[in-house]
Amino acid sequence: MKLNTLKPAAGSKSDRHRVGRGVGSGWGKTAGRGHKGQRARSGGFHKVGFEGGQMPLHRRLPKRGFHSPTREDIAEVRTSELQSMQASDIDLAALQAAGVVPRKALAAKVILSGKLERKIALKEIQVSKGARTMIEAAGGSIQLSEKPKVERKVKQKKAKKPEQAEAAEQKDAAKS
Repeated sequence: MKLNTLKPAAGSKSDRHRVGRGVGSGWGKTAGRGHKGQRARSGGFHKVGFEGGQMPLHRRLPKRGFHSPTREDIAEVRTSELQSMQASDIDLAALQAAGVVPRKALAAKVILSGKLERKIALKEIQVSKGARTMIEAAGGSIQLSEKPKVERKVKQKKAKKPEQAEAAEQKDAAKS
């Protein structure tokens, strides 16, 4: 048997219908489109999901859930994975080099899962509360730099015109 001799079984494949090829073909005249109506006309064909102007099912149903575009930016690291690493000074580059977090990760967070019985020093890696106690109990240290606080600008209200200010004061006095 050779690839160039392979053929489908006799009768398993049939030619496609060539519509609109005369009355003798069985698919002449209307060419399978029926008589009149939107689907018989050229260009008059709504996409799948169109329900004749009724609100489509995919829009009637409530939407649930949320897909975060930044979900994979912060990678999770288990304490057991830190135990198996060779390095004692651990930062994001060391985690990426060891293959613990993906290369595209922008940050990492250590979570409590498994045991950690050796001293490690974490630099610029976030830590959960439980993992922090385990790392510190093993004699390790966590170094995080403080992020500068951004001062938000408070929008100044425009001063009212003198006539409007007097009217507002009179309203307030009348209310109380």
